[in-house]
Amino acid sequence: MRAVVQRVSRAKVTVNGEITGEIGRGLLVLLGVGIGDTRSDIEYLADKIIGLRIFEDTGGKMNLSVVDIGGAVLAVSQFTLYGDVRRGKRPSFDAAAPPQQARELYDYFVERIRAAGLRCETGRFQEMMQVELVNEGPVTILLDSAKTF
Repeated sequence: MRAVVQRVSRAKVTVNGEITGEIGRGLLVLLGVGIGDTRSDIEYLADKIIGLRIFEDTGGKMNLSVVDIGGAVLAVSQFTLYGDVRRGKRPSFDAAAPPQQARELYDYFVERIRAAGLRCETGRFQEMMQVELVNEGPVTILLDSAKTF
């Protein structure tokens, strides 16, 4: 499982002109599910994201988590995180999980974030979405449950 985590001052997702999710200060999480991913991958990533200390404390040091600042999470499913362009220029998505498996694990990720007491807004699974954000810093963190990076 892969995630791109961005520290934002605000972010929103729109589908067909309708806002499906919107947050102020917090984290935008683009989440990609791979073929072999399981609930344990979700648990690892959700716990890591909830505890990521990428917000500044009063001394200006990245030392606070989204929980510490009372922030929110906007979770957006993004299978293209498994796009492989090592051969040619057109991405192959063979490593991405099939939609049913991906949806179940994405929903479980959202449940885990909410169970931690965080507000978690979402995009709309398998829809063309427009994602708007203001990345603060900018701060962007890449996570992989297989710990390949």
